[in-house]
Amino acid sequence: MRHLAVRNKIKVLVVDDSLVFREVIARGISSDPLIEVVATAGDPFEARDKILQFHPHVITCDIEMPKMNGIEFVRRLLPQYFVPVVMVSAVSQAVFEAMEAGVVDFVVKPDVQSPTGVATFIRDMIYKIKIASTAKTAMRTAEDTAIRSPSGKVQRTDDIIAIGASTGGTEAIFSILRQLPSAVPGIVIVQHIPPLFSRMFAERLNSQISLRVKEAETGDYVEPGTVLVAPGDRHMRLKKIGAKYRAECFDGERVNGHCPSVDVLFESVAKEAGRSAVGVLLTGMGRDGAKGLLAIRRRGGRTIAQDEASSVVYGMPKVAYEIGAVERQTPLGRIPQALFECLG
Repeated sequence: MRHLAVRNKIKVLVVDDSLVFREVIARGISSDPLIEVVATAGDPFEARDKILQFHPHVITCDIEMPKMNGIEFVRRLLPQYFVPVVMVSAVSQAVFEAMEAGVVDFVVKPDVQSPTGVATFIRDMIYKIKIASTAKTAMRTAEDTAIRSPSGKVQRTDDIIAIGASTGGTEAIFSILRQLPSAVPGIVIVQHIPPLFSRMFAERLNSQISLRVKEAETGDYVEPGTVLVAPGDRHMRLKKIGAKYRAECFDGERVNGHCPSVDVLFESVAKEAGRSAVGVLLTGMGRDGAKGLLAIRRRGGRTIAQDEASSVVYGMPKVAYEIGAVERQTPLGRIPQALFECLG
């Protein structure tokens, strides 16, 4: 956790309708010396009063609650009073509705009968609370939500677009992909996301945009108009077979703390596609993807990174920019146009 720049104490409000689970979260995250649980609440209405009283830096919130669910609470809260929210959820598509509402990140609710499950949950919660405490805003701007058609024409569809993202990335990726036409070159994506959710993320994208999106499997070919999303617990790399690129998904050690790793994908794209590659690095904490983006640029590919103002967490793009990996640093809403200019 040493790479996270945080306050001396992060004040946290824990919101959950279960008294037992409120205590599990409060005691667990309080074990970290950088976190102070200033209050707990059993429902969103009690939480509203506690926010005004204690001014927390971060809120943890369950999705399923009586009176008002966590997603509706976030939708009402954030436009008036921005506090980074880490959502607690079962394995469900609801997490993507929460991210769309403005939640910074989510943690999967554990089986409270499993000591190892609870320990893993608390470790993940502490990590994501620290990241959330650095988030500037989790809400999309009017520029990012407006759908526009990028001007220009894609000259070659045999190029490869590789995208990497972490915290805040699911909504950033959706914002970009929904503006791209079906004639766009094949796209490969690493989003730091837990297993099971990567497939849900791909299915959700597939139902919302004109491109064909699926969770990648070894043997999939990257075709124009298609998007392959790396599985949530496996690395993904590309291999050139003749004139095509084939995906390979494999188990491996974490790279930069992550599996899948953006660097693993980007470095394979640099090696296999060279000048035919466009790398895009989006919002996220840490340095994953910076080295791989530099490899793409050094091989003659084009590189784009999200700028600080539009990033939920300006970590990965910042590191890439500092090491000279970024050819163009661009607001999120302008990345589709930047892609067209790179491909034209």
